[in-house]
Amino acid sequence: MSNFESKPEIKHGPAEKPGASAKPQSGDNRRGAIAGLIIAAVILGIGLWLARDLTAASKMQDCLMSGRTNCNVIEPAR
Repeated sequence: MSNFESKPEIKHGPAEKPGASAKPQSGDNRRGAIAGLIIAAVILGIGLWLARDLTAASKMQDCLMSGRTNCNVIEPAR
């Protein structure tokens, strides 16, 4: 008696190929990759926007905590 179990053999019909049903369509694979790329780009954009916004808020809080009253950002005239 051995410790190894034998795996049952899968028999395919004459019209079926062994790897035909397991192979994904190339269009589906590409579509999923493009969707993943778009989702990653959106998350990156949101992350950059959030980092910029939090940095500006942090600078404003630092200015206010130092006791200044004129902490508004003055943009130069163009």
